[in-house]
Amino acid sequence: MRIVIGVLLLLLGYLVGAVGGYTLLLTSTSNTHDGPVEAAMTGAFVAGPAVALLAVAIWLVASRPRSPR
Repeated sequence: MRIVIGVLLLLLGYLVGAVGGYTLLLTSTSNTHDGPVEAAMTGAFVAGPAVALLAVAIWLVASRPRSPR
């Protein structure tokens, strides 16, 4: 079950990161002739994977089994 949750978090994190990175870069770039391409590539290849890995890492730390004291 942990693998299924991990894969779902990867997919959801990638989607959120790609869309968020695209939107953030599109609104803040000074590039006038290929801004949408720059935003799409950054969202797809930088922000999406980074947020996906961050989401899984946070989930793994938060859901690790606790040892009894």
